[in-house]
Amino acid sequence: MTGVRTTRESGGATREARAAPRKRLGVLGTLVLDSVHRPGEAQVKGLWGGVAYSLAAFDHALPAGWTIVPLVKLGADLAESGARCLRSVSRRIDLDCVRTAGERNNRVELRYCAAGRRTERLRGGVPGWSGDEVVELLPSLTALYVNFVSGLELDLDGARRLGKAARVPVYADLHSLFLDVESDGSRSPRPFPEAADFAACFDCVQMNEDEFALFQSGCCDGVAAPDRALRGRAALLAVTRGPEGADLFAATNGRTAPERTHVSSSPARDSGDPTGCGDVWGAVFFARLLAGASPPEAAVQANAAAAANLECSGPLELHAALVRRRPAPAAMPALGAPVAAASLDPSPADPPAADPLAPQPPRAFLAKTVRRPEVRR
Repeated sequence: MTGVRTTRESGGATREARAAPRKRLGVLGTLVLDSVHRPGEAQVKGLWGGVAYSLAAFDHALPAGWTIVPLVKLGADLAESGARCLRSVSRRIDLDCVRTAGERNNRVELRYCAAGRRTERLRGGVPGWSGDEVVELLPSLTALYVNFVSGLELDLDGARRLGKAARVPVYADLHSLFLDVESDGSRSPRPFPEAADFAACFDCVQMNEDEFALFQSGCCDGVAAPDRALRGRAALLAVTRGPEGADLFAATNGRTAPERTHVSSSPARDSGDPTGCGDVWGAVFFARLLAGASPPEAAVQANAAAAANLECSGPLELHAALVRRRPAPAAMPALGAPVAAASLDPSPADPPAADPLAPQPPRAFLAKTVRRPEVRR
């Protein structure tokens, strides 16, 4: 809501001064209780993960004036401790959109092997969100971030309804859409032909290099994967490549191939806990886009934050580490060197705003929130 305060002018007259509205970022995802096994290390049990990594990163990277609104369903067995975790990973969080489900909360056993590869096994599982549930909450949000932690957060019909209704920037990490779940809870990579249809529902779409390979294998109509992803609403596709940085594909005029920019990563540790690095990357990337950064500039900050996550064990430790790095409450810590790459946006760079709450001219990749006519396939 817009706040109103009364001020007194010269001569005793009063006038109403309308305060800038606080911006609200919806974060849709799943809170997971992780058990992590790494070679040569003791097993770590009871470690909150999933969307908590995204929330910790958003608390660090969003400009002043934003409130973080988790759209999270907690299992009844862990609802109280889950809510405590959500409060712990952000100092500016609003839990009004957190729901309690009757099912057991998601628990995932992660077993890492060489080169960061891992196997996953899921127990429990809360239901996803319907399109009606999400669309009902849209009017209260300034932007929305969707993280497919379980892969069940939204079905395709719900994603399409969201894409059609949203008039705010919407970001999605498609991660677990590319994981199948066996009867024993084991999760394994799979091609997912509907991934391109999901991608068309959001403004910015993220996947890692393995998921991107699966995405390419699922595009069997002769259309290149980035072209397919950017056919619908999407204006920007980010492919993370771990220590190699990230590739950014930007939509053009529809008649030429998407523009590709590679952004190298900051030097990182050779070892560490990679759990949650993709979640941290996406949250920082979207936060910096919302702050007015160009995609390459945002990717530099995202690469550095993901590298910092390697040094932490879980989102609570990450949040504490990022708080220590913050030099001032309203400032974004310089986790990496400034990027010299050109912006993917063909328009001139936006001038810096003195007031972080003041309206800024939207860049092309975030301004394109009016859905295009749906392409029939």
